[in-house]
Amino acid sequence: MSSPQAATARSGSNVVDSFFKISQRGSTLSREIRGGLVTFFTMAYIVVLNPLIIGTVPDGDGQLVGGGTSTAASIAKIAVATALVAGVVTILMGLVANFPLALATGLGLNAFIAFSVATKMTWADAMGLVVLEGLIILVLVLTGFRKAVFEAVPLQLKVAISVGIGLFIAFIGLVDAGFVRRPAALTGPPVELGVAGNLRGWPVLVFVVGLILIVTLYARKVKGAILIGILGATVLSIVIEAIAGIGARSDKNPGGWGLSVPKLPDDWFTKPNLDTIGEFSLFGAFERVGVISALLLVFTLMLADFFDTMGTMTAIGAEAGLLDKEGNPPNAQRILIVDSVAAAAGGAASVSSNTSYIESASGVGEGARTGLASVVTGICFLISMVVAPLVTLVPYEAATPALILVGFLMMTQVKGINFDDFDIAFPAFLTIILMPFTYSISAGIGAGFVAYVILKLVRGRAHQIHPLMWIVSALFVVYFAIGPLTDWLT
Repeated sequence: MSSPQAATARSGSNVVDSFFKISQRGSTLSREIRGGLVTFFTMAYIVVLNPLIIGTVPDGDGQLVGGGTSTAASIAKIAVATALVAGVVTILMGLVANFPLALATGLGLNAFIAFSVATKMTWADAMGLVVLEGLIILVLVLTGFRKAVFEAVPLQLKVAISVGIGLFIAFIGLVDAGFVRRPAALTGPPVELGVAGNLRGWPVLVFVVGLILIVTLYARKVKGAILIGILGATVLSIVIEAIAGIGARSDKNPGGWGLSVPKLPDDWFTKPNLDTIGEFSLFGAFERVGVISALLLVFTLMLADFFDTMGTMTAIGAEAGLLDKEGNPPNAQRILIVDSVAAAAGGAASVSSNTSYIESASGVGEGARTGLASVVTGICFLISMVVAPLVTLVPYEAATPALILVGFLMMTQVKGINFDDFDIAFPAFLTIILMPFTYSISAGIGAGFVAYVILKLVRGRAHQIHPLMWIVSALFVVYFAIGPLTDWLT
């Protein structure tokens, strides 16, 4: 006879299973938890990296984020706010949309804000533009426009987006691990193997060992292969750093660790400082740089956010086997709503726009299929606000092997593209190659869309183009020409 405690535990488990549809999607509680942990460890670097990008650049008035000129103070505040917003919006994604997708400050967008926007105004003005952009996208979602655009995209182009993102995240993994690098010399190829064509340094060895471990465990169908690989590589990196004292990667130390140095910290807990919350001016940029310039900046941010998430949720849904016959993920409208709210929330907290992270695919590769994984990831982000080692112990080299395996898994979808049909094959090809080559999901999507419309037009098949594809392609033409267009208008 079962005990009351056991019956209560089963009842609670059933409630969780029913709410997140865990069994219905062919998953288990343990797989969701493992998937959430893997996603966190794969993308936790943003808590360290985002402050280094936006916390060190003075605005037009010479001030740093959070006020003042102290880089250390600015970085500390941004790290806490980055973790807070990522935690809240990722949990929201899990509870509202029930989708295994995590969110955090968008890389690329934060650099654009730091170096191209904030230098022309105050940080509060710049973050006000981010909030405004998020609110505009939210309106487009609530009116159904964003979902309608997504559904207007041909199925094989959606497949190409997933394949391109797979290639992109594999490239990200190789670059972040230092396995592939930009040459020191100004001449020669744009990238090369390791340092001057050679693999050097213990950190690269950690990456290789981690990759071999993950692939071996995955091939042998070991549960938790990716998580075990990340944790195993992390332990190895801590031991190596303790013995060899390698330090951070730099021009003088090319064999160092890529972002965080894996060593046990002196202080295990930190006191969160939330001074950056609410530090934004919604329309301050319009007074500072003029209406036209401000609108063009909002348009640039909006288009990047608008399509990055479309591509990401398609890729995650495809990898998880959750897409319908038209290539649409479940609860697409809710996913897009949460993502739009996240963009505005990032601006409101002065950490730049928050967006969906393709690193979530690593959690899906571990077995995640529901929003419970996102809740687990979000909780880990919130814990990292006060427990420093969560984001400082795992170096790039230990986490990025997961991206290589997941990139391979996503690339296998390429067989769903008909390469005998030039009208779809060439746009798909551009979509796939330009994501890693430009380091931008939006650029790949835009090139594919524009090429698709042009090919259909010149081949006399304009009637096959969905009306929204005409509109979106025109917007992408403006997006690609935004530099000279801004110069001409301003």
